[in-house]
Amino acid sequence: MKILIIEDEFDLLIAINNFLVKENFICELAENFRKADEKLSINEYDIILLDINLPDGNGLALLNTIKKRQKKAGVIIVSAKNSLDDKIRGLDLGADDYMTKPFQLSELNSRIKAVLRRKQFDGTNILTFNEISINTDSKSVTIQGKEITLTRKEYDLLLFFLINKNRVLTKEAISEHLWDDNIDLSDNFDFIYTHLNNIRRKIKLAGGTDYIKTLYGMGYKFTQR
Repeated sequence: MKILIIEDEFDLLIAINNFLVKENFICELAENFRKADEKLSINEYDIILLDINLPDGNGLALLNTIKKRQKKAGVIIVSAKNSLDDKIRGLDLGADDYMTKPFQLSELNSRIKAVLRRKQFDGTNILTFNEISINTDSKSVTIQGKEITLTRKEYDLLLFFLINKNRVLTKEAISEHLWDDNIDLSDNFDFIYTHLNNIRRKIKLAGGTDYIKTLYGMGYKFTQR
């Protein structure tokens, strides 16, 4: 899961990033309006943490841009303001939640997971496709009720496929999801092949079906067909 953290307080920005990275999220950082707008124009995110008070622009104005460019992303406003008007306006503009500083990072983590469940998993923490089941809270995967062991990247990749089942995913899209936008792709996607082969092998060993189809020259699709 990829998160964009838009926060002008440097210490808080780093603290949120460090905490969420330990929770196995992929994080990108923006300390001002300009940088956030730039990242939003070229990358896709699952969750966006948005500070209202930015040094070079208003976070609520940026929210309009987010809703146009990042229609699938969940938005949590994080602000020092405890004004009811700001909260209502932010929610009316499309934010999914609102947190007032100071807050516990553990609570932020819970709010993020709740938004993800509502946005992508229809309110549940269990994502199922035939015999494959993923628990997004425990980050565990079972095949026909039998748990299999995946690395963090393998888990992230399998979850990415299930969320986007029946959609073609290019190698570039997979790379950007698994790593941040600073990765040097250099036309070498061996790491993707390695993770895919490991996932396929582990699923088959557990008695499951390989639903990952290779579309030569296009990418991959997770589908029953």
